[in-house]
Amino acid sequence: MFTLDEMEIAAPINATVTDKLLSVELKDGRIISVPINWHPRLAHGTQKEREKWTLSRFGIHRECFDEDISVVGMLAGLPSNENPEMIKLWKKTRENVYEIT
Repeated sequence: MFTLDEMEIAAPINATVTDKLLSVELKDGRIISVPINWHPRLAHGTQKEREKWTLSRFGIHRECFDEDISVVGMLAGLPSNENPEMIKLWKKTRENVYEIT
């Protein structure tokens, strides 16, 4: 795996989300991207929700989705491993969610 020094070099400094990609700019200058559908909560959120995030030393936290996305997972090419049944339940709770302003 990665050492703490390697994680510091690959720390996220910015993130953007489009309808197709989650892209993260790393401290070392790289920009890594993964398909948004690798993270179902993110894929089913509104654009305003997708824009709300905080960075940690190891990844991105999205409070409104209760989701953490690690840089290590992105670098390793690992999509979310959340149980599909949990995603279905979560989507059901969002049936009346409107665009957040």
